[in-house]
Amino acid sequence: MENEALSTGLKAIGAGLAMVSAIGPGLGIGLLVQGALEAIGRNPDAANDIQTNMILGIAFAEAVAIYALVVALIILFVI
Repeated sequence: MENEALSTGLKAIGAGLAMVSAIGPGLGIGLLVQGALEAIGRNPDAANDIQTNMILGIAFAEAVAIYALVVALIILFVI
């Protein structure tokens, strides 16, 4: 019984540590949007090109957070 509780607790800690890596994409997306909005403010004529590149960058950064979520779920429910 005690060994099972320890195993469950360690799984929860491992999943939490895996989700710590989601901080990076969150900061990256914030900085990316900040830069895009500043660029659009300086050159409104290029807004469509800037917005397209911004959305593409957000998708790539968000993929890292999704990978972290998948790893955390694997740790919780598979291992």
